Amino acid sequence: MIGGRPSGPLDDSPDGILAARAADGDVVAFEVLVYRHGALMRAYAAKVLGSDADADDVVQDVFFQAWEQLDRLTDVDAVRSWLMRMVSNRSIERIRRRKDHVNVDDWDAPSAVHDSPDRVVEARLRMGALAKAVDALPASQRECWVLREMGGVPYSEIAEQLDIPISTVRGQLARARRTIIKEMEAWR
Repeated sequence: MIGGRPSGPLDDSPDGILAARAADGDVVAFEVLVYRHGALMRAYAAKVLGSDADADDVVQDVFFQAWEQLDRLTDVDAVRSWLMRMVSNRSIERIRRRKDHVNVDDWDAPSAVHDSPDRVVEARLRMGALAKAVDALPASQRECWVLREMGGVPYSEIAEQLDIPISTVRGQLARARRTIIKEMEAWR
């Protein structure tokens, strides 16, 4: 049994085979991909969004999108990074759409006013600049950076998830951090 799902003949199949079969309409192959990668996707989204409910919504949306677009995936062996990139993008979109609302019942409380409008705008612009810098990274650097810096995933797990050596993870992170520091210099 894998993650509460009865084990089956496809459980040991590589992601590429599962993705190709799922692209051809094999629901069981897609189910194995969901169980194989869903927990990491959810953990990452929850860390980024700070909300389990939002994370569940994002992951569910990504799986619907993935099911519809699997036939357009050019490298079926990169399905994990493709799914994580979609979760990252969808999480960032959700953060951008959030609006800060003040509860009407709390208007008399001094804590209801958190920051001045200038500070809120500056923070949003800074987050937008960071998102743009992260989006501009090469895919391998972006995946490592997002998993480590936003998801808090240990180096060893990143290496395992992306099927690369830990030394490569360290190198990708170092290059990504250098680029982001350079791109964010104006915000210091």
